[in-house]
Amino acid sequence: MAEKNSYNNSHKLTSSSKVVDELKELWAMALPITAMNCLVYVRAVVSVLFLGRLGSLELAGGALSIGFTNITGYSVLVGLASGLEPVCSQAYGCKNWELLSISLHRMIFILLLAIIPISLLWINLESIMLMLGQDRDITKMAATYCIYSLPDLLTNTLLQPMRVYLRSQGVTKPQMWCTLLAVVFHVPLNYVFVVVMGWGVPGVAIASVITNLHMMVLMMGYVCLYGRWEWRWKAGIGGGSGGGDGIAALLKLAVPSCIGICLEWWWYEIVTVLAGYLPNPKLTVAATGIMIQTTSLMYTVPMALAGCVSARVGNELGAGKPYKAKLAAMVALACAFGIGLINVIWTVIFKDKWGGLFTKDDELKLLVASVLPIIGLCELGNCPQTTGCGVLRGTARPVVGAHINLGSFYFVGTPIAIGLAFWLDIGFEGLWLGLLSAQAACAASILYAVLRCTDWEDEAVKASKVTRVEMVSKFVSDEEKNGLLVTSDQDNGNVA
Repeated sequence: MAEKNSYNNSHKLTSSSKVVDELKELWAMALPITAMNCLVYVRAVVSVLFLGRLGSLELAGGALSIGFTNITGYSVLVGLASGLEPVCSQAYGCKNWELLSISLHRMIFILLLAIIPISLLWINLESIMLMLGQDRDITKMAATYCIYSLPDLLTNTLLQPMRVYLRSQGVTKPQMWCTLLAVVFHVPLNYVFVVVMGWGVPGVAIASVITNLHMMVLMMGYVCLYGRWEWRWKAGIGGGSGGGDGIAALLKLAVPSCIGICLEWWWYEIVTVLAGYLPNPKLTVAATGIMIQTTSLMYTVPMALAGCVSARVGNELGAGKPYKAKLAAMVALACAFGIGLINVIWTVIFKDKWGGLFTKDDELKLLVASVLPIIGLCELGNCPQTTGCGVLRGTARPVVGAHINLGSFYFVGTPIAIGLAFWLDIGFEGLWLGLLSAQAACAASILYAVLRCTDWEDEAVKASKVTRVEMVSKFVSDEEKNGLLVTSDQDNGNVA
């Protein structure tokens, strides 16, 4: 109790200057991450465009493979890596450099184990899809794309935790520049492999693999140049103080984080499947593809905001400043509502023109226009929901977010979507009204968890226990500790 009471003095009346300072600090981190997310989105669009250039069969096969790899692979790796957020951000806040570095090594080890079953799924994509009744020609093309994408799993075991590791220290601008340099070469790589060398679908897959490899190498180079990249096997993985226990503790955060993210990602794939059972499935599935691309674009900002507020909350809790952690959460949630409102406005204004960016089919454009405002309303819930999940991860409570996503998307959204679309014959719009109900339930639940069920002083006490020195080996010299850290000046991105 005495330890908790010691944090009470940090609570003060919020002044406008403190809010402005927090806004500056938050967006100094979030804007580069948003730019990076947009660049990753552009990379994906370029791959789809080159698949479309090859033909409808190649495009269908590539789309099937991309959906399968997202469900079974990338969502899992991103979700597991997000388990690093509370540990790394809180360790950075309390200046526990060794825990910061060793946690990264442990997560890489966890992801290396995770890609083994994922690889087996990817290798057997063709037999799995044929068993599910998919078209043989499309499945064969998808299997080809998937096989050539296998090296990307190994790349992402380093890339995904590296992003979290750097973001937890406020290092965001270097991530943006590394991503930009990699994506700049993505179009030339596709052109050379697909058009010049005529490799077709394998060429598109190889270009994506090489682009991600470039990102990973550039970020690794940044860490090696401005910090010290050192694998500490004994303390980090195999033994020493907290070796096995440390991995188990990290898994307790990583697995719920993974489940929470996967449950949301997978729901969009379920909508695509459900759209195929509606009348005129060719039209509804095509419209679903446009809607998913649109939501992916809008998701770049709240996803960046969630990652950065997770880092800010974790940093302040680790530093024993619960007042500043709460302020960071409140400012981020207010920004999220503002972003959601902007999405509502532009989707209403441009609903009749947006579909024209993707297709010339008038019937498809009308279907997109009928649903786009619903998607905008969904973002009014999705933005604070995504940001709230970031706050929960920053307070080391990802299991709460996982439970909320499960209940909202699968016990609220799915029954409503099926009921409206099929039983009440509302059709395509009914599927997205189901998403709207899921997002509303999710946002309300997460806001309740953050605003009413969070004791910030208690979270600071918990953070001090998570990041205590005893969790890691004490046999590290001061020189080594200084070398394991990468820090930045968030205003200009320079390394300290």
